[in-house]
Amino acid sequence: MGERTGSRSRRRVAPRDPRSPREYAARNLRWWDRTAGWYERFHRPSLDREHGKAWGAFRIPERQLRLLGNVRGKRVLELGCGAADWSIALSRDGARVVGLDFSRTRLAQAREAVRRARVPVTLVRARAEAIPYPSAYFDLVLSDYGATTFADPERTVPEVSRVLRPGGTFVFAHASPFRSLAEHLGSDRLQQRFVRDYFGLGVLRRPESVEFQLPYGEWVRLFRSNGFSVDRLIEPKAPTTRRSTYFSSRDQAWARHWPVESIWRLVRSGPAPRAAARRRKAGRARSGVGIRQGPPGPAPRRAGLRRRR
Repeated sequence: MGERTGSRSRRRVAPRDPRSPREYAARNLRWWDRTAGWYERFHRPSLDREHGKAWGAFRIPERQLRLLGNVRGKRVLELGCGAADWSIALSRDGARVVGLDFSRTRLAQAREAVRRARVPVTLVRARAEAIPYPSAYFDLVLSDYGATTFADPERTVPEVSRVLRPGGTFVFAHASPFRSLAEHLGSDRLQQRFVRDYFGLGVLRRPESVEFQLPYGEWVRLFRSNGFSVDRLIEPKAPTTRRSTYFSSRDQAWARHWPVESIWRLVRSGPAPRAAARRRKAGRARSGVGIRQGPPGPAPRRAGLRRRR
């Protein structure tokens, strides 16, 4: 319906929903495709630590945290695999790994890395809100500042619950709510006071990308409502002996007083909600962005054995 003024009519345009996959996925995709080359050049020395098996901005070794356990023979999904560092490392440990990402540029980097590593890793272009695999397919899902940062958790957590088998594990590293409260989104600098409301956390719109955050209580509600129990929550203190490429020296000093990242380990202890599959189908229909559907059962293609494109 429109308002009529003289001979002209003006239609009221509904405001865009920032939680719509159509809105945030396209924006984040443009940002990653444009910055992927710079990201690899700038952060590669840090990402190579521990042969890719390290968590978060401070690259804490998996051998120290022991979050994943023995992965040999397990089906593993990395959400937002980027250049596939974790996927390659876990494939070397004997896992059957799928690396999922929505950026073609990042997947091209992953294919090259997998080719050089000579290990079997399946690479799939899809969104974390619509994982193209059947229910109860994976034993382990992980994300290290990947899709869990750039996709709506209200959509991704139900999907992860759906594709995990009962007793499966979901481990992901994410910005801490403390960081989200104190960070200036334009400059990425941490302030000495909170600059936004804790109860208003949700969609964080940076100048060129969109990220998501929840208060701790909302995270726990979301996990429990999707059949997860919280096994561990790690909030690393910034080290004094090693500089992160993700923070300035000033911000790393800040992170020695308050946590800037959270590493969650969840266990799928309850049934996945029946609505997850319906939301997955509805999300695809609304998104308007093509997703390559992998067939049920065996993974679509092993990038280490056959190169795509």
